[in-house]
Amino acid sequence: MHMADALLAPGVAATMYAASGIAAGISVNKLKKEDDPQKLPVMAVTAALVFAGQMINYTIPGTGSSGHMCGGMLLSALLGPQAGFLSMIVILAIQCLFFADGGLMALGANIWNMAFYGCFVGYYLIWRPIIRSKMFGSGKSAMRYRIILASILGCVVTLQLGAFSVVLETTLSGITELPFGAFAGLMQPIHLAIGLIEGLITSAVLCFVFESRPELLRDVTEEENGLKAKHPLKVTVAVLAVITLLVGGGLSLFASSNPDGLEWALFGNRDAGYAANMGLDEEEFGVSSKAADTAGSIQEATSFLPDYAFTDSDSPAGTTVSGIVGSAMVAGAAVLICLAGGFFRKKNA
Repeated sequence: MHMADALLAPGVAATMYAASGIAAGISVNKLKKEDDPQKLPVMAVTAALVFAGQMINYTIPGTGSSGHMCGGMLLSALLGPQAGFLSMIVILAIQCLFFADGGLMALGANIWNMAFYGCFVGYYLIWRPIIRSKMFGSGKSAMRYRIILASILGCVVTLQLGAFSVVLETTLSGITELPFGAFAGLMQPIHLAIGLIEGLITSAVLCFVFESRPELLRDVTEEENGLKAKHPLKVTVAVLAVITLLVGGGLSLFASSNPDGLEWALFGNRDAGYAANMGLDEEEFGVSSKAADTAGSIQEATSFLPDYAFTDSDSPAGTTVSGIVGSAMVAGAAVLICLAGGFFRKKNA
């Protein structure tokens, strides 16, 4: 769902930057009041895990398309909506600037579409109400079912909202090649399937954390559920870090080569025998503007592993290096932002 600059008019892009910036400012202000130091390593490793997870496109059978996780629901369930949102900003900014994934002018829109809904809508309207409810009864098994339900429902709903926002933003940008109804008719169903798979992945990770350190999950407390942590925090974080390295450095090599949901809707997959969908020309489509050209020039200068590969090389080592280096950059940036902002620092009584 990483939008390219050509899909947005400068005015729409600026509006989305402003909206995402306001949400970021509110998040920063809120996080300055939190005093949970153990969230710092959790934020670093889970942000890196989401970066690595986004590198793995999984095939949507029978469509010629693929999808990848967004990660907003996962991060907000572990860190809360504000820290989750800032983590997603770090992930998307690093992807954009250093791996040329998503347009620089479109970054504000990508943050809104992929982070705002998952972190804020997903948390406040889906995760928290379900986890705090008495659905499925009480006890450990009931909580596990609530985690699975909240994860799947949250991912499905928030990806639908993100996909619909892409349609609205391109329509407002005046791209006449993308009729609203036809574009929405392609984007919504394919992202329904993508959301279902992401929900299953998210629930698996969160159930592992629930079994290991239940107090790390928002709105789940050891006291009210009679739960005990199975593993020390260091062990849980270490396991997530190892999974991140395996996903980013190894499993990413087996990612689907099919276009993701947005690319599939725009260009189809005729080479593999599937429909052309909107049938746009991948070389010439959308809106051209001086702002987009400038953003593209900046991105070209900063991207040292464009498309997660070595420049002018098809070596799979480029993907492995991208996964490991990118995950490390995300984790490091998350830590620096927390330290600079004073987030999760133990406050004096």
